[in-house]
Amino acid sequence: MHVLRVDASVRKPGSLSRKIGDAFLQALGETHPAMTVTERDVGLNPPPLITSDWVAAAFTPKAQRSAAQSQLLAQSDQAIAELRQEEIILITAPMYNYGMPAGLKAWVDSVVRKDETFTFDLARGDFPLQPVLSGKTLVLATACGEFGFEPGGVRDGQGHLTGHVKAVSGYLGADRFEHVGVEYQEFADDRFEASMQAALERANALGGRL
Repeated sequence: MHVLRVDASVRKPGSLSRKIGDAFLQALGETHPAMTVTERDVGLNPPPLITSDWVAAAFTPKAQRSAAQSQLLAQSDQAIAELRQEEIILITAPMYNYGMPAGLKAWVDSVVRKDETFTFDLARGDFPLQPVLSGKTLVLATACGEFGFEPGGVRDGQGHLTGHVKAVSGYLGADRFEHVGVEYQEFADDRFEASMQAALERANALGGRL
């Protein structure tokens, strides 16, 4: 069992999303004692933002790239190599301003790349993009300060973290998507305690059955 763990919180101590991820990995490791984990902390060490030159390099055929273009893509190449070899992708991420942390978005932009993780062909009509990778499971562990982002909830439509990750999951090679989240963090009341306990229990159960 090979796992890629991507942590997106800018905090390490006190991060609830990391805590949920820890619980999941502990349970998964008990089921798969020979499990290996590749860790990429995009919260504390975010990838560089893509630039116009980076995009030009990514869309230049590999055989035609200059040395400078290849160097621009080196970190992206490494991140994609990590992604290819893993069976499970664990992403731990808090919701920042109702969306994805900047470090996680930078990582997504660096690995979802034409001819590496997807192909593009207009002969496919209105759906020209097709994932290259497949067969993976993506587990998303989230933490939200507020609550009620689910369909029909009091903040339905305001939360864009889970939906965004799920939308790109296919281009990360994930055929299966699992989400474990805690809410009410900023309220620090009984609702938060119950939500945290439920999230840890779900993370343990999920790790035990994968």
